[in-house]
Amino acid sequence: MTAYIGIDVSKRKLDGAWLRDPATGKIKTKVWNNDAAGFAALQDWVEHQTGRPLSDIHVVMEATGVYHEALAQTLHAAGAQVSVINPAHIRDFAKSLGVRGKNDKKDSVVLARYGATQQPALWAPEPRAIRELKALVARLEALDTDIQREANRREKAEVTQATEVMTSIDTVLAALRAERDRLARDIDDHIDRHPDLKNDQQLLQSIPGIGPAVSLRLMTTLRSRAFASARQAAAFIGVVPIPWESGDSVRARPHLSKTGAPKLRRLLYMAAVVSLRYNPDIAAQYQRLTRRGKPAMSALGAAMRKLVHTAFGVLKHQTPYQPQAPSL
Repeated sequence: MTAYIGIDVSKRKLDGAWLRDPATGKIKTKVWNNDAAGFAALQDWVEHQTGRPLSDIHVVMEATGVYHEALAQTLHAAGAQVSVINPAHIRDFAKSLGVRGKNDKKDSVVLARYGATQQPALWAPEPRAIRELKALVARLEALDTDIQREANRREKAEVTQATEVMTSIDTVLAALRAERDRLARDIDDHIDRHPDLKNDQQLLQSIPGIGPAVSLRLMTTLRSRAFASARQAAAFIGVVPIPWESGDSVRARPHLSKTGAPKLRRLLYMAAVVSLRYNPDIAAQYQRLTRRGKPAMSALGAAMRKLVHTAFGVLKHQTPYQPQAPSL
């Protein structure tokens, strides 16, 4: 019989709860440091308290930035069953239980109960090549943000004719741009060292409207998880429509779910706009939807979703894009 352990992860500590009896709600709790010694102590405590091997332990935790990753990887490598859950799902589950207030101990209990009642899918670590690529891409995006921020500051300095400030900003911008160029070369080298990534990049860029930036982001997202379908991938990225209707009185327009990374959705939006001109399938779909009376933004949302479906398809079947509609 599987034992369910909820772990609330923070930067410095781990709050754990073992659901001893799902029927009565009896629990046992413990706190450890969020480090290698704490991970070892957690494993010892779990096996001692439950009397079961780690293979019969199902640990449930939230995705908390980077703070959960080391623990999830350690437990998975040790043979435990691990689930990493979207915090929004846990929050909604807690509301359904009538849980009021919030603290780390309560959160760990909610996570254990979520595991016992919802039987969440098991987590598996990303391939190392993808994990390293994601870290490089995240750093590249951070540099892009810093460069834009400094460029905005320089624009303000030009207005006030602050010469010394502009000189300082120019020095920082030059360093940031040089580092960005170096990091971009590192990303290209990383992809070149992994033929599967190189092939995936070429397949994605065979889709009209998807360029280097979008293909890089899509590749790290679609290869980071074992998505069962294109629809599941689109839901993860946050480009599926959410209806808002009830009876005859509530008839709001559907809107995108907007879960997942906002950066990728922004890139997909720009790719969808470009695709209206260069991708025959996207253009045909957009024209069909707008003729039926769909608002332009809804049709663009559908175009973003179709791009994700197409990207999923070319990666799954390892075949370049083949247009279904007549060429533009």
